[in-house]
Amino acid sequence: MSSHQPWYHGNITRSMAEDLLSKEAKDGSFLLRDSESIQGAYALCVLYQNCVYTYRILPNEEKKLSVQASEGVPIRFFSVLSDLVEAYYKENMGLVTHLQYPVQKEEEPEEEPEAVSVPPLPPRNVPANESRESHADPGRAIEPSRPSVLDSYHQRLQLVDMSHISEEHQKAIQDYFCSAVSLDADQVQNGNPTLPNLKKLVMTICKSLNSEISRTLPVLETVQKLVDQPQSPGGGRLRGQLSVDSSQSVAFRLEQITKLIYSIEDKTKNAVFESVGYDGGHRKSLIPPVTFEVKLDSLGISNKMFLKVDVEGGKVYFKKSKDGPEDKYFVHNKILQLVKSQKMQTKLVIVVETEKEKTQRKEFVFNDTKKREGFSQLLQQMKNKHSGKPEPDMISVFVGTWNMGNANPPHNISSWFQSKGQGKTRDDTANHIPHDIYVIGTQEDPLGEKEWIDTVRSTLRDITNISFKQVATQTLWNIRIVVLAKPEHENRISHVFSDSVKTGIANALGNKGAVGVSFMFNGTSFGFVNSHLTSGSEKKFRRNQNYISILRFLNLGDKKVNPFDITHRFTHLFWLGDLNYRVDLPPGEAENIVTKIKQQQYQELLSRDQLNIEKGSGNIFLDYEEEEITFPPTYRFERETRERYAYTKAKATGTKYNLPSWCDRVLRKSYPMVHVACHSYGCTTDIMTSDHSPVFATFDVGVTSQFVSKNDPTKDSQGAIKFMNCVATLMTKSKTKFFIEYHSSCLEKFVKGPDGENQDCREGFIKVRFGTQVELTPIIADPEYLLDQHILISIKSADSDESYGETCVALRSAEIAYTEFDVILTHHGERTGTLTGGIQLRTSEGKQTEKLYDFIKVGDDSGASKGKSGDNSNKSFMVLPTDISNPSYMGVGYKGSSVSSRVGASGHGAKDGGSGNMSPKKTGYDHSVCSPTGKTSSPVSEDGQPPEMFDNPLYGSMGKARCGKDQEISRKDHLSPSEIFAFPKPPDSDSDRVPPVPTPRNRSFTCSESKPQNPSSVPTATSSSSSSLQPLSFTKKPVVPSRSEGGMIMSGKPPLPMKNRQDPQPQLKPRDYRDSSELPCKIRPPTRPGQPLPKDGHHETQPPKTGRPLK
Repeated sequence: MSSHQPWYHGNITRSMAEDLLSKEAKDGSFLLRDSESIQGAYALCVLYQNCVYTYRILPNEEKKLSVQASEGVPIRFFSVLSDLVEAYYKENMGLVTHLQYPVQKEEEPEEEPEAVSVPPLPPRNVPANESRESHADPGRAIEPSRPSVLDSYHQRLQLVDMSHISEEHQKAIQDYFCSAVSLDADQVQNGNPTLPNLKKLVMTICKSLNSEISRTLPVLETVQKLVDQPQSPGGGRLRGQLSVDSSQSVAFRLEQITKLIYSIEDKTKNAVFESVGYDGGHRKSLIPPVTFEVKLDSLGISNKMFLKVDVEGGKVYFKKSKDGPEDKYFVHNKILQLVKSQKMQTKLVIVVETEKEKTQRKEFVFNDTKKREGFSQLLQQMKNKHSGKPEPDMISVFVGTWNMGNANPPHNISSWFQSKGQGKTRDDTANHIPHDIYVIGTQEDPLGEKEWIDTVRSTLRDITNISFKQVATQTLWNIRIVVLAKPEHENRISHVFSDSVKTGIANALGNKGAVGVSFMFNGTSFGFVNSHLTSGSEKKFRRNQNYISILRFLNLGDKKVNPFDITHRFTHLFWLGDLNYRVDLPPGEAENIVTKIKQQQYQELLSRDQLNIEKGSGNIFLDYEEEEITFPPTYRFERETRERYAYTKAKATGTKYNLPSWCDRVLRKSYPMVHVACHSYGCTTDIMTSDHSPVFATFDVGVTSQFVSKNDPTKDSQGAIKFMNCVATLMTKSKTKFFIEYHSSCLEKFVKGPDGENQDCREGFIKVRFGTQVELTPIIADPEYLLDQHILISIKSADSDESYGETCVALRSAEIAYTEFDVILTHHGERTGTLTGGIQLRTSEGKQTEKLYDFIKVGDDSGASKGKSGDNSNKSFMVLPTDISNPSYMGVGYKGSSVSSRVGASGHGAKDGGSGNMSPKKTGYDHSVCSPTGKTSSPVSEDGQPPEMFDNPLYGSMGKARCGKDQEISRKDHLSPSEIFAFPKPPDSDSDRVPPVPTPRNRSFTCSESKPQNPSSVPTATSSSSSSLQPLSFTKKPVVPSRSEGGMIMSGKPPLPMKNRQDPQPQLKPRDYRDSSELPCKIRPPTRPGQPLPKDGHHETQPPKTGRPLK
């Protein structure tokens, strides 16, 4: 209706509309855009005195349009937008000024169409001879090449011995290459590239073969009908037609035979499996025992040993020789923990229970890092398999992307799914460990949907002996995503959605774009996006636009969280595909690039990688993570080899350069403080049918279950989540009122907070203070459930209900006490400001059970090296957290209010984390492993005092004086639990939001000063102002600690590692990263209950339990 109007800008963003009007700089300038909050509504943006005023245009039930203008102005209704705009050119219509100058829509540069491999056809109805005459010059240019081609073939014929073939075939070959080939050349010049004379030659040569195919193909089709499903008779009829169609080429019919044979084998195998009840499930996927050669360090002496891992039997054998007796072994529940060395990438400490209450540390050195990783993954699989848990708390996800280059794949693609090739790859010992979920994204995929899925499932079945179930598939032209899962997870997966977005020419063609799938795995949401972005080294800005379009319009996940795009809708979001970002170097550097690739000097090239540059500038993939790239560029290879890059391409406009580049990528983004560990990221080397190499990435991912509380609901206390002292700094010119919306699956419905107070507006920023405390009531107060939840926050305008920024806060950050947060706000993939504030949490009595992903830790080499292998019942060993997944999610940082004593003991916890994401390249940790709950033992000296502080390269050094001072302050500032949670009852919020109606409202206006380009210039609240907002510090009512907690400190003995028990004793609470001084973010929890209480704390609790006595 309005698309042809010059003032209608469609679905541009609010910030882009403000920028366009600011550039116009004339009072009365205006434009219309689509509303971001209401489907079918519009926003009228008007510039007046360097301010942008926004008015909503809403349709009523009869589709009549009206403008929300000033109070007292009669509401007028219009049938079409053009009539509405024409009416508001008049003065005194309720706008700040009448409309005068429409802002024209910026013309997008036209995209060049993709190169077509088939030569262009001549004009219609023009005879071939006329076409040649009218193009005489090109004809003469081509003419000299024909004799040279004929001469070349004639010379080759003289050198080829054809005495062993029949005279009939000799004559046919000579006739073609001496004369008929020139006729085919004429046909090509006239637009017919089929080479009919060559086809005639092939048919002559393959006459006998063709007749044999004609006899064989119907027989195979008969067998195919027998094994085919009865509900697909159409397929059999189609194949019957193919068998009688002898006019098809020999190659096509041979391919048909090959496909039929493969199909018959697969379907027969499936039918046999089903007849004997073999579903290929988890229990029937047998992982064979694997033996590792290691060196045992004991008393300074290194001895060769062999470790045999029997995953199915749940045992690890310790043998002195490979074929030695298997009399010494540890059962899975006696293996308490694996501790990886940071400095020595081949060393691993195994903590085992030798007898009751005693543990032993055994240090082993593997032959290489991959062997250590393979051993660790096998033991993790063994722990998972024999844990006895009804629901998993960790699953393994395979993510693969491959641009198939419009060519059929080779028969064997198993290396892709086994993570074999170059880069961070899987060890051979882990080949038989199946992943729980496989996500396969393809681009330029020539196969049919069913054919490709059958190919993938067949390959996985050959590798794992499991018949994987199809969860979802989505196809847009030749872009496809397929999600498969183990059969045992079929009932755990729900709420499956799929969608696609076109980003080709004019966003109307699907040759470029994205497909996506989302689902719930028990209580955890997953999103997967496979995209094929615009090609061409010079089109990185168009690729950026593709990314934003996909982010805005891909419709996946829970529809209740409409203010949030897919960036915030999922616990774990994986983005894969041919992103087409190139190495940004001039074409003349092609040879140097190839040389550096051969020398594996990737880092210098990656510094010029467009994706890394644009991501680092905050233009795309804001706060996404990507594992370090240690594999060569995956594009553009010569087909059928991985030894040569084909970086030049002849085009009509000249030679085009496609420099070797990392076009194919896998990125991820997860909620803060959840477990994610990347185990492989690389590319294959033996799949060569395309000019791209397939890329693989594998992850261990933490998941939550559908929670059922074990507490008595009549006695269970009500939980509370309280937000306070929130201050938003927004990158906008608008001065309208703002409010906060809180969304979460742990809330019965979303909660709308009161309007904030605008305090400052300068340089394109506005500061909004939300002074009112907001209390949220979770549906379940049990900490086992609540600490795994997250709160999504949206800052919205009161007049248009449009979001100005979104973020996410983890409830685990407030597990101990009131915690402050400082997070980045984003909207449609762009940074839009910051939000600071505080959160406190009240849960019912209870504790979390041990998580399986806490089984593997990264250890502190300095502490571990002081001990020796052997009895370790009286020695402590430090286990450091490797990372908390996204501690700076959207730039999130946390800091506790009364945790100075804790910080002082750790030595380096007081340094505030920055607002940006932490780069894994800058730390000494293995950032491929991330755990939210891995608790670390606090080092305590024999006299019960904290040990001497040490410097950490991540945080710098700390002094002792500040530690003592902070401890005094924290003791004075504690409040009793009764004072903390004496919350006033919040007013009833109108949860059921009614649809907006055209009612008068106060005008909003926006100041149009120039918008800063550097996101880092966002002003944040100063320390002085924020400190005045902080409430008095307090601590939660302590819970009686488990054996792994505060009792350890009172006994002056080190905590014991966790072990699984089947008895009804209270389950041990897992070690928690947030209790470690190494926490790479702003969370600073207070002392545990085993440590001295603050002076003013009125806690009446039982003395904490002590650790188990050690014999």
